[in-house]
Amino acid sequence: MLNFVVCDDSSNMLNKICRMLDSIFIDNSIDANIVFQSTDPHEVLNYANSNKVDVFVLDIQLKSNLSGLELAQKIREHNKDCYIIFTTGHLEYSLLAYKIKTFDYLAKPITTERLEETILRLIEDINGQPKRYIKIDSKNTLVDENEILYIKRDGMKLVYHTPTKDYEAYSSFAKIQHSLPSNFIRCHKSYIVNIHKILNVEPVSNMIYFDKNTTCEIGPKYKTTLLEVLNTYGNVK
Repeated sequence: MLNFVVCDDSSNMLNKICRMLDSIFIDNSIDANIVFQSTDPHEVLNYANSNKVDVFVLDIQLKSNLSGLELAQKIREHNKDCYIIFTTGHLEYSLLAYKIKTFDYLAKPITTERLEETILRLIEDINGQPKRYIKIDSKNTLVDENEILYIKRDGMKLVYHTPTKDYEAYSSFAKIQHSLPSNFIRCHKSYIVNIHKILNVEPVSNMIYFDKNTTCEIGPKYKTTLLEVLNTYGNVK
């Protein structure tokens, strides 16, 4: 059984997330249980230090002297193998979240569908099922996420670039960013990159290199956090 712990400083949101999780577990026959929930991150840390926890669902902004990011860092000191899912009403925190090897982050308001998609991907990850697909348009076009090097904004379109083909769809980063897997992060105003596919980064020229000499740019707004994330994941060569 998977043990879940949930922390949110709003008791209403805390209870809502727990209800959604319970429903997802039942509907998908997932052997999991919420073993602890609290609005106090210190209580969560005390529990985590003395109990087996597989998955943490943590609000980033907590009304406490301990933020969700700091809580996750402390949890990581004792539990390096757990899954961490962040919730936030402020997407600008999402890049920082990846520094703690986050599985996913959920933008508030959280929907059952979005939470369920994350939990099902988590179960697939545990079971070692590598194939995952991203639906890119209303025609249900599916692209293997492991094949995507980056997503480029091109006017009113998004271009999903893979080594063999480009897929285009009318959409925007604002519409897709909250639903992408956690390994897709913003590196430029016009690019979202799959950090699992990066071969090298040149900080001076602000370029990212993939296989077959494919490149994309790094924007100054995203550079510092991107490099911190890549160093954490060990991607930078």
